Amino acid sequence: MRADVYLVDKGHATTRSQAQRLIAAGVQWRLAASLPWNKVAKNGDDIPEIAEVQLLDQAEARYLSRGGLKLEGALQATGLRVAGWRCLDVGQSTGGFTDCLLQQGAAQVIGVDVGHGQLHERLRQDGRVVAVEGLNARSMTAASLQDACEDALSEQVEQDLEDNETQPEAPYSWMRNGGVIDDEYDDSDDAKEHDVEAFKAERSAKARARAQGTLPTVRRRRAGRESVDVTPIFDLVTGDVSFISLTHILPAVAPLLKAGGELLMLVKPQFELQPGQVGKGGIVRDAALYPVVEQRIRDCCAAAGLTVVGWLDSPIDGGDGNREFFIHARSAA
Repeated sequence: MRADVYLVDKGHATTRSQAQRLIAAGVQWRLAASLPWNKVAKNGDDIPEIAEVQLLDQAEARYLSRGGLKLEGALQATGLRVAGWRCLDVGQSTGGFTDCLLQQGAAQVIGVDVGHGQLHERLRQDGRVVAVEGLNARSMTAASLQDACEDALSEQVEQDLEDNETQPEAPYSWMRNGGVIDDEYDDSDDAKEHDVEAFKAERSAKARARAQGTLPTVRRRRAGRESVDVTPIFDLVTGDVSFISLTHILPAVAPLLKAGGELLMLVKPQFELQPGQVGKGGIVRDAALYPVVEQRIRDCCAAAGLTVVGWLDSPIDGGDGNREFFIHARSAA
């Protein structure tokens, strides 16, 4: 089996790209303890199904994506302790940042992404995670986020769950009298023929609406998610977004921080500069542009009511080789 496919299939990696990074860091295999190790030189090398595999550097496998390693380094550098915090993860994607926050003890992570179906299934099934998909953080408000969270946690159910599939209960009084009708029988409580026909017509109309998908529905929390808190106020806002400047995101997320709340966002210079300032392959090669990006982000934070606490290098470069940074800011206490 191909080495990168083997690592994913056997649970050593969550994606082929992560498996390939593990191979680059060092992977070896052997068929028995008495036999020597065989080093995997490239992604297409064959690893036997029954082989014992050893990862020489397991850092890449610690989180669902290498984004988790970036955030881990930033949390260590800033000294932020997220245990017990409610966090907002903007640009959740596969969930590297979310995975890191949970492993650091976060009580809850609400993730927002403009795309769909990217979050790893392990996180999607985690009760501490609310995955909001199809929401653009640029135009997000507290109200729209809360409503989107409700959608993510709920299902649509028919509005009238008590629809009776039979005729009205005891439509004729004589049914409750053993079928006996005598001279003293009082038919004032009997259902009139037109009432019964109206009921049958209503039931038929509902059946047609259900078949056509037009029956009115209401939103109801799914079982087990009834008590999830979706209050749009957070201890920490973090995120990793692409193809958009943080200057469009910060004004929307700053109001979602609690008093004294923390913001820790990944900065990708290639998305903060003009096209003419970015080199071939989307790489920023002129180091003199980094201070330009920093000042732009600092000014945006100030305009959004955030105090910049620090500007730091990401511990890992971007996958394309670009140098990246983190902005650490705080809301007013």
